[in-house]
Amino acid sequence: MWKPLLLAVALMGLVPGAARSPIDREPLVLGARLLYGPRPGFDSVDADLISRAARSLDMAAYVLSDHAVIDALGLAARRGVKVRIYLDPEQNPPREAHRGGRLAELLATAGVEARVKSAAGDLMHMKSYQVDGRWVRSGSANFSFSGESRQDNDLVVLDSVEAASVYAAKFEEMWRRRDNARYAP
Repeated sequence: MWKPLLLAVALMGLVPGAARSPIDREPLVLGARLLYGPRPGFDSVDADLISRAARSLDMAAYVLSDHAVIDALGLAARRGVKVRIYLDPEQNPPREAHRGGRLAELLATAGVEARVKSAAGDLMHMKSYQVDGRWVRSGSANFSFSGESRQDNDLVVLDSVEAASVYAAKFEEMWRRRDNARYAP
């Protein structure tokens, strides 16, 4: 009697260690909002979500050039939010610093820490962040003017502690890579 039940449970993936597909290993979450742009208001989603940060914000940004997003991150840091930004090497903050760019100003703000993925590796292509261990933003839209206001893109915003925890673990893995460059203004 127990053997058929155990077999059924194992086949359903409910037994620890049972073979499951990668999608089945991720948490199934509720509280998702899916947005498509361009459309009115699409370009304000990130600034609005960043403005909700009270404690921490971890961002992985392939491109970070949109002034509204950069300004929102700076305001968050000035409110006492711990802001960490992981960048692709193409962003090259040290080179931009010599041009007096907005990103360089943000990265020089107290409360903002940045690391750059090694140029020897593949792209850091994520466009996502987590806020206060509660919200996760991900999607195809870069943090750029065109990505947020002109291109066909999608954004997913999850209000999920579980999803934020999964994101935080991945972010920590990227953040702690030994070959990262630390940005120091």
